[in-house]
Amino acid sequence: PAFPKLSRAVVRVRRMTAQLCQATMSTNHQGSTPSSAANGDAPTAAVLIIGDEILKGHTVDTNSGFLIRALRKLGVSVQRITVIPDKQEVIAKEVALLSPQYTHLITSGGIGPTHDDVTLESVAMAFQEELHPHPELVKLVEELFGVGDRKSAAMKLAMVPRSAKLNYGTDPQTGQPHRYPVVSVRNVYIFPGIPALMERAFSGLEHLFAGSGTTFHSREVFVDADETEIALVLTKLQAGWGQKVALGSYPDWLSNYYRVRLVLDSDSQEEVDKARAQLLDELPKGSVVVPLVPDPVSIATAEVYTLANSGTPLGDKVMSALKTIEAALDQYSTEEICVGFNGGKDCTALLHLFYAALKRRYPDGKDKVKALYIRIVSPFPEMERFLQDTIKRYDLEIFSVEGSIRQALSEVQEKRPELKAVLMGTRRSDPYSHTLTPMCTTDPGWPDYMRVNPLLDWTYHDIWSLLRTLYVPYCILYDKG
Repeated sequence: PAFPKLSRAVVRVRRMTAQLCQATMSTNHQGSTPSSAANGDAPTAAVLIIGDEILKGHTVDTNSGFLIRALRKLGVSVQRITVIPDKQEVIAKEVALLSPQYTHLITSGGIGPTHDDVTLESVAMAFQEELHPHPELVKLVEELFGVGDRKSAAMKLAMVPRSAKLNYGTDPQTGQPHRYPVVSVRNVYIFPGIPALMERAFSGLEHLFAGSGTTFHSREVFVDADETEIALVLTKLQAGWGQKVALGSYPDWLSNYYRVRLVLDSDSQEEVDKARAQLLDELPKGSVVVPLVPDPVSIATAEVYTLANSGTPLGDKVMSALKTIEAALDQYSTEEICVGFNGGKDCTALLHLFYAALKRRYPDGKDKVKALYIRIVSPFPEMERFLQDTIKRYDLEIFSVEGSIRQALSEVQEKRPELKAVLMGTRRSDPYSHTLTPMCTTDPGWPDYMRVNPLLDWTYHDIWSLLRTLYVPYCILYDKG
């Protein structure tokens, strides 16, 4: 038998499971199903993230976010996410509780050969089943791990509940079947916890969760007002639309362009569009930010070069700066050039222009944009946060050094000898900059670099016009004065 010695905890779980199963059978006998899909709504799902490492902070959970997005695209509404430890009693209790309530229960984590991999045992316990060595899995384990001993650690992967089903996915890129299946028991799908493996396995089995015909529609409205100023409008609108349209309000204290993001959701495009029109009409005049560009980096090349060819005074400045940047790229490879970045407004504008020019020249390039960050000893927390966000936003490879510009360049020259040129956000109004040219070598006695100065003839107003016109994120300290 799979459970030769039952603890009191296991007995309690089995009794509770039996009660839940009885209640479920009684409910199903009356013509309902374990989801809201029975009354015409979208199929539902619960996600069970299993792992002590998540609860202890050793690992950051990314699986739940992936699953929410993937399931939503398939028309499945995720109603609950639970994170629990690697304990059989806890896992079994949650599985027994959640399985009858939702169309799908997806678990992630706790599959493997070690002592703390107890998900399969726990699912068996939840449904009062025994574990058994599945012949197909035994063969796979023997092939993949080269072991035939039924008592080996690897053979634990072949032990599944009696009613388990093996689901073989298909690689969406190659069309080839996956070699190892995902085990399911009733409506419980047991996925690995390693994100790369989980995402690959789920992508190959999307057909199991698709086909409901439901499509979710979302609309966003960005508001430059505090929540307190618009709360009554939101309450009234939500009350009027009821369950047909969901309205969420999300403050953002780090955005330079709005204070609240409103999201309307519905499975009816017509209704969500009507609700959005009503919302726009009832919000305070002048509070809605239109049109907001939520991701200016992904469209940087198109937007920057469109502005450069617009024939406006700002467009002419952008065109001149791009010509300087492109001249530098003609002379230096991506390995030999970097952009100076310290979080200030000038170098933020320059980084955006440089990024746009690089992506235009190398649209399929895999190299990261190289940036030199000359770090002050005690930066403001807001500046440090902005730096980290910028690294992620532009996918930067950053060299962080401390000290004066001369000291920083000396250190970089020693550590990164391949670098030959540095783009700087210098303007003519800056100290010691009135004699500079768009491209000039460093002064005698300095480390030998080509200084590239695309913004020399830009004014303070030009910098802000570029940032605000293209909705480029900048350090929030500027908004605080």
